Amino acid sequence: MNGLGRKRKKRNINADHSKVCFKPCGIRANQLEHIILYEDEVEAIRLADFKSLYQQESADKMGISRTTFSRLVESARKKIADALLNQKAIKIENKEK
Repeated sequence: MNGLGRKRKKRNINADHSKVCFKPCGIRANQLEHIILYEDEVEAIRLADFKSLYQQESADKMGISRTTFSRLVESARKKIADALLNQKAIKIENKEK
């Protein structure tokens, strides 16, 4: 990063998902395009869609603003939809690597 903008706030993430990967059946992983889903995006999906929490409550649990939470959920959903509809693998990573 070029040093401009705000410092990235530490996000509370419930579990380590960094060793998880999903791919379409019957296609070798090395033949697939990969989508990178970051751990904070997975946590946002877990809270919003799996736990069915309101955005403000989810944002509070992650230690971020509601607008940042909203952006994370939107980004994650778009990536997941792309992977499912276009037969791409999903790899979960920590953004700070």
